[in-house]
Amino acid sequence: MFNNIAGRYDFLNHFLSLGIDKCWRRTLIRKMNKFNPANILDIATGTADLAIAAAKNHHGKITGIDIAEEMLAIGRLKVEKRNLQKKIDLQCADSENLPFADNSFDAVMVAFGVRNFGNLTKGMDEMYRVLKPGGHVYILEFSKPQKFPVKQLFGFYFNNILPVLGRLVSRDMAAYTYLPESVGAFPSGQEFIEILKRAGLSQTEGQQLTFGVATLYSGQK
Repeated sequence: MFNNIAGRYDFLNHFLSLGIDKCWRRTLIRKMNKFNPANILDIATGTADLAIAAAKNHHGKITGIDIAEEMLAIGRLKVEKRNLQKKIDLQCADSENLPFADNSFDAVMVAFGVRNFGNLTKGMDEMYRVLKPGGHVYILEFSKPQKFPVKQLFGFYFNNILPVLGRLVSRDMAAYTYLPESVGAFPSGQEFIEILKRAGLSQTEGQQLTFGVATLYSGQK
């Protein structure tokens, strides 16, 4: 599915979120940069938006992984265009079977990819395994607003308007129907924080963004 929509993925992300997704990524990066990680893993990197944004003020190495080759191909073109090849390395890999040694990274980040894990527990265990002791995890994901009128407005847009616009532009009948379905099924809020704790992370928290439309989760090994 992601290979099918790769060519229109970036446009749809920014268009359907009114550009707010860029602000959410910057929030993650600002929080991560407080600890100045040298070696960063970007899981489910897609077209490398988060990796590229993080590289602007980062002097270490960023490794991005994804299972969708077409998404990575576009990501590599974007990396080359910005002359970031020495900072960013994109690899095809499975988030639930990471090809890295234990304790390899100072930070692990994921933007809108965790809810796509086939086995969430295994994916979180892998994240924890490759993270160095004292390292941090940052996970940006859609959540479900609870307060009136954001809950009602977001629900109507997300379930009725977004899938139609997404299908028209992407020409993929499943992709933007899948999005609200996957968000609805994802264990957000405190439920997901408990999953972070079970994976072994401490100092876990969830920071709501844009009235709870998205949440930035974090934890430390």
